[in-house]
Amino acid sequence: MKAMITGMKGSKGNLENGQAYDSTKVYVQTRLDDSKGNAKGFAIAEYNFGDSSNFDKFKHLPFPFNAEVEYENITSGRATKTVIIGIQPLQVAKPDAKV
Repeated sequence: MKAMITGMKGSKGNLENGQAYDSTKVYVQTRLDDSKGNAKGFAIAEYNFGDSSNFDKFKHLPFPFNAEVEYENITSGRATKTVIIGIQPLQVAKPDAKV
C-alpha cells in the first residue's frame, strides 16, 4: 500500500531494571475517519517496524517520503495490532534542469 512516511525513530538500550529494548517506530500520514462528519484531513499513525537496524536503512533519506509499505496484523490472542514488515521508498522524480 502506498503511504507517506513522515518520520522514523530507532531506539536501542536498556531500561533501569536491566531489560533490553530495540525497536523502530515509523510515523505514517493516515486519513482521518470523516464518516461522522466531525473530522477531515490527515493525522500521523505510529507503527512498530522491527528493531533499530531498520532505522539505519532509511536515515539517509529526506523525510517525508512516499513508499510502498507492507503491513501485517498480529495478535497476542486478545488484542490485535498492525505492524510494518516492509518499506520500499518510491523514486522521486528529479526536477528538470534549468535551461
